[in-house]
Amino acid sequence: MRRWLALLLLSAAVGGLLELAGIPAALLLGPMAAGIVLAVTGNAVTISNTPYNLAQGAIGCLIAAAITPSILSTFLEDWPLYIAIVVVVIAASSLLGFLMSRWQVLPGTTAVWGSSPGAATAMMLMAEAFGADARLVAFMQYLRVIFVAVAASLMARFWIGAEGSMTSDIMWFPAINWPAFGATLALTIGGATLGTVLRIPAGPLLVPMGIGIVLHLLGVTDFQLPEWFLVIAYALLGWRIGLGFTAEVMGHAWHALPKIVASILVLLAFCGGLAALLNLFLGIDPVTAYLATSPGGMDSIAIIAASTKVDLPFVMALQTVRFLIVLVAGPPIARFIATRIGETSPDAARRE
Repeated sequence: MRRWLALLLLSAAVGGLLELAGIPAALLLGPMAAGIVLAVTGNAVTISNTPYNLAQGAIGCLIAAAITPSILSTFLEDWPLYIAIVVVVIAASSLLGFLMSRWQVLPGTTAVWGSSPGAATAMMLMAEAFGADARLVAFMQYLRVIFVAVAASLMARFWIGAEGSMTSDIMWFPAINWPAFGATLALTIGGATLGTVLRIPAGPLLVPMGIGIVLHLLGVTDFQLPEWFLVIAYALLGWRIGLGFTAEVMGHAWHALPKIVASILVLLAFCGGLAALLNLFLGIDPVTAYLATSPGGMDSIAIIAASTKVDLPFVMALQTVRFLIVLVAGPPIARFIATRIGETSPDAARRE
């Protein structure tokens, strides 16, 4: 009981400080950091599969709720441009992941998932499902999220004098819309359970997300995810990953830190160059172009874009399309790179 109390208090303290500092994904990073502290000091507790799977289902609903008809219509207007940009960014990030794997900066395909320019939480969950080290993937993904969000916020502030920040007023206990919240609970529980029963890799995340996107786009239902509900999901995800850290894993992450930072800076520079091309040849304003091409951190990019004078539908359409393509293309890319670096995939290992 004392360990659980320590975990709760430390999670609240670290998460609160990160939130006040405007750090993206603070409510997930706080519990993750608390879990790491308890794990490396020999005071770990255990998070069972059921609440962890339900937390994945909640994140699936969150993603589904963000996919709106306006984003779809914006994409359909200039879909070749969106696809081309997404393919180029994914190719660049995959090349970086391949090189880091080849140079053994991180074990196996961990670097591939860590380099994937998608939503960090989803990449972390899918990486674990496909046999990569989710702890190191989380370390790499969330470090990049912070770099991207800070760079995007600074660019928005100094280029066009925006007053937005990475934080926004949070309504912790909004009035419950029972049809929408009921649909969210049903999809979270039913989708996560179905994904588990069907043994789909990352099924507790992907099944409710896929069903939710279809229902949302068709206008069948809306979803409500109150902040207190998301905090529980974020905490469970953060604890599960953080509590899995060991002194050895932390040592590996620390040893690889300079190369990880270098890879993040290279990817940021590449996306900045791509944004410059969009500005030069298509006349898209620089901040819109940069926010649209920034590699990951879709939630923090959305907050920054909403608080600045940019083309929000363009930014979110490109970010959303890239995220969905990475979800589909991520596993095949990881498997392809695994064969190139001589690693046996989890599926192959099971067949043997």
